[in-house]
Amino acid sequence: MADKRSEDDVVEDEEATSVAMEGEDGEKADEPLSLDVQVASPSACERHVTVTISRDDIERYFDDAFSEMMPKAAVPGFRIGRAPRKVVENRFRDEVSDQVKSALLLDSLEQISEEQRFTAISEPDFDLEAVEVPKEGPMTFEFTIEVRPEFDLPKWKGLKLNRPVREFTAADIDEQLEQMLARYGQLVPFEGEAGDGDYLSVNIASSYDGKQLVRENEAVLRIRPTLSFRDAKLEGFGKLMAGVKEGDRRTAEVTLSNDAPKEELRGKKISLEFEVLGVKKLKLPELTEEFLQEIGNFATEEELRDAIRKNLERQLEYQQQRIARSQISSLLTKSADWELPQGLLQRQSARELERAVMELRRSGFSEAEIRARENQLRQNSTTSTANALKEHFILERIAEEEKLDVEEGDYDKEIFLIAAQSGESPRRVRAQLEKRGLMDVLRNQIIERKVLELVQSEAKFNDEPYKPQKTDTEAISIAAGGGTEGEIPVVTEEKEEAVEK
Repeated sequence: MADKRSEDDVVEDEEATSVAMEGEDGEKADEPLSLDVQVASPSACERHVTVTISRDDIERYFDDAFSEMMPKAAVPGFRIGRAPRKVVENRFRDEVSDQVKSALLLDSLEQISEEQRFTAISEPDFDLEAVEVPKEGPMTFEFTIEVRPEFDLPKWKGLKLNRPVREFTAADIDEQLEQMLARYGQLVPFEGEAGDGDYLSVNIASSYDGKQLVRENEAVLRIRPTLSFRDAKLEGFGKLMAGVKEGDRRTAEVTLSNDAPKEELRGKKISLEFEVLGVKKLKLPELTEEFLQEIGNFATEEELRDAIRKNLERQLEYQQQRIARSQISSLLTKSADWELPQGLLQRQSARELERAVMELRRSGFSEAEIRARENQLRQNSTTSTANALKEHFILERIAEEEKLDVEEGDYDKEIFLIAAQSGESPRRVRAQLEKRGLMDVLRNQIIERKVLELVQSEAKFNDEPYKPQKTDTEAISIAAGGGTEGEIPVVTEEKEEAVEK
């Protein structure tokens, strides 16, 4: 009759078996899961994945988990690490089950990402709590994930593009100088009637069906042809306010955009009322030696005018890139008729707005011009985001095939240009971008610009005269229909500095 074995002997045999299953370095060799993966495509940018994990894999993960637990298992009546395996399994089955579920999900998702052909652009969307490890049979779970669409890369070499060109004149610089000085001007009260370009202090109230939506008190607006809200545009604002004086009231109607913060009011007409509190004229500062030093350490007016010329050239370069990009995007996305998920568009709209604002800042535009452009993008965010995403997917593919990447010097250059416009140090601008999680936006911007430069280097250009656009839109940072939405992080001081030397 065989001798009765002690519990220590049983545990030692189990530990020996566990060690035998390990490699020489003490770590278990990775063994792939036997997965049955079914992939459906609800749209070009979505995949619905159903995963089935075999019972053998489930038992293997349970066995690994209990083997790891055995030396530390505390069971009443036994010394720590000396309880029989069956006792430990029965006592800690539920606890280990959660651990096994997490490990199986993590490893299967990692294996799927390596084996499947699609490129994920979001995290898997599934209910972790709804997933269970069955006591018998295989384990099944499913999830939806957003992916980069598969498409044939359009021909991008030899595109025919129009390019705006201009030699800036003294008159161009005079006009830009006046706009720049306006930022340092002083608003002085005026008793008469307001004219084009004058400033108004007004109370603004919006309403729908007789119910007030928003009220903004003592807003200061410049009389320009168009007044832009975050969610609407009032054409004819200049004509509406022509000849007003203190105490006058003016009313108008605007139609809210299809991307207005308040969904129930999208596409609706709302009423606006302006109460004029006062009229003001802008008194421009004189170009004294002290003032020139204050706005940028300029020794002479000629140095200031030279800086303005350089800024105009940067803005022309931006317009050249924007117009070329628009043409390239139109040509490359002509056959990109993919349906983009609404959730993806909503999440990316804020990122696209951040990218556009960042690009305008590095190109030397004023905060007023940026604000007007920002409002325009907000009012058409779904359409503009869809176009930008399709363009991004195509440019990203070209970058991969041409092996274009971002170097540290590229970041330094971009940050320097943003800092030069904002008047802050490059170090502070970088810190703010990193804090707000915008470095990936900057990276995409650099990559896309490199691809566009490559496309343009292979393109055929037709030069045409360029006429600088005059600012005819006054922008206000409120939504006429009410509601709130995320603010775009700003990397500038509230007071805008002059163009840098």
